[in-house]
Amino acid sequence: MAKAPAKDPFRCVECGWTTTKWVGRCGECQAWGSVEEVAAPKKLSLVAGPVTSAATPIGEVSLESAKARTSGVGELDRVLGGGLVPGAAILLAGEPGVGKSTLLLSVAAESAKQNLRALYISGEESASQVRLRAERLGAIDPNLWLAAENELSAVIGHIDAVQPEILIVDSIQTIASAAVDGAPGGVTQVREIAGALIRVAKERNITVILVGHVTKDGSIAGPRLLEHLVDVVLNFEGERHSRLRLIRAIKNRFGASDEVGCFDMSEAGIIGLPDPTGLFTTRHTEPVPGTCVTVALEGRRPLLAEIQALVGAPVAEGRDYGNSRRVTSGLDNPRTAMTLAVLELRAHIRLSGRDVYVATVGGMKMNEPSADLAVALAVASAAKGLALPADLVAIGEVGLAGEIRKVTGALQRINEAARLGFKRAMVPMGSELKVPGIEIMEVGRLEQAIAKVKIS
Repeated sequence: MAKAPAKDPFRCVECGWTTTKWVGRCGECQAWGSVEEVAAPKKLSLVAGPVTSAATPIGEVSLESAKARTSGVGELDRVLGGGLVPGAAILLAGEPGVGKSTLLLSVAAESAKQNLRALYISGEESASQVRLRAERLGAIDPNLWLAAENELSAVIGHIDAVQPEILIVDSIQTIASAAVDGAPGGVTQVREIAGALIRVAKERNITVILVGHVTKDGSIAGPRLLEHLVDVVLNFEGERHSRLRLIRAIKNRFGASDEVGCFDMSEAGIIGLPDPTGLFTTRHTEPVPGTCVTVALEGRRPLLAEIQALVGAPVAEGRDYGNSRRVTSGLDNPRTAMTLAVLELRAHIRLSGRDVYVATVGGMKMNEPSADLAVALAVASAAKGLALPADLVAIGEVGLAGEIRKVTGALQRINEAARLGFKRAMVPMGSELKVPGIEIMEVGRLEQAIAKVKIS
């Protein structure tokens, strides 16, 4: 009796995991609706076919069509590596309400003012709703075209009619095609729609910007193949109750992938911040205990950040009111708890039984170890009720033995502090830095750092 042929396995389009039967959720990457049946393999044809364009020596390839054009938004150009490249596909992802549509409408308007024809396709709002936002932002220009569509064929029709140089699709999850199986926003639809728009962009030298949604864990919704198809992946982030917005380049074929762009979100729209330090520091009229300034690196950009600490009153001897609270905002909670433990054991700053609150100013998030020394000094200052010098910045990682370790980019950080008028910088021992106009104070241990600022 002939044996029945083995059934083709099912494969996850996200991670490649295979199974003998269909399941609704991938057993490897836990993605929903990503398992599809693999078609039977076909033999590849080895017959030569027509070529799109003849092969050319690399030295004779023209660079004119690949030169970046400014978007009119300096902070976005900084992250992109110079501006918008013709034929490039850019994916901008972010949480709902963070300001993606507002930013891209400003980009389209600024590009239109430079005689670049821009087409804005809105799949989530009507044309009238987008017009209202454009009126508020002052983004009205004859070179900016607007359409509200959800069908791929209609989008292609608008591209044929307008012949844009910049195409913005807001968002890729809302565009669908009747020729593709699946619901709008599904894995199959997103993959095919994005692939079709990117092919159009490459063929016609159109810069296409796709807006993408994010999942609950902050990752980009849809298949991971989408991130491989595009040339640039940008993440637009920011707290809902904070004015600060950051654009980070996750992938960039035209520039550095560690650049960060800073924006200020206000009622008038989104404005680029070439020097955003003022958002993260507070100028006090007189020295205040519990504050210390450090310098963080966001990508390649040094940013001054103020650490504030508040320590509760000490508990009287023989009285125990239970566990003390340790609350952080904008800082890594486990790392801050470790720094507090080292501060108490190595530097003999009593914190047992006392509530400790540590936060950054302006909603800035800091996870790098270089802020450890500033956190320790701010908490020690609050615990003793003695203010630190107003012209001091502290940079360094605190080890469990109480030692102060070196951090990356120390010279770049100190140069930024000197530019903004700070006169003293506390850095780890052996940094060997010399910056005109600022006194370098090298410390090897935490207790030595506290003694130098006279809060022990």
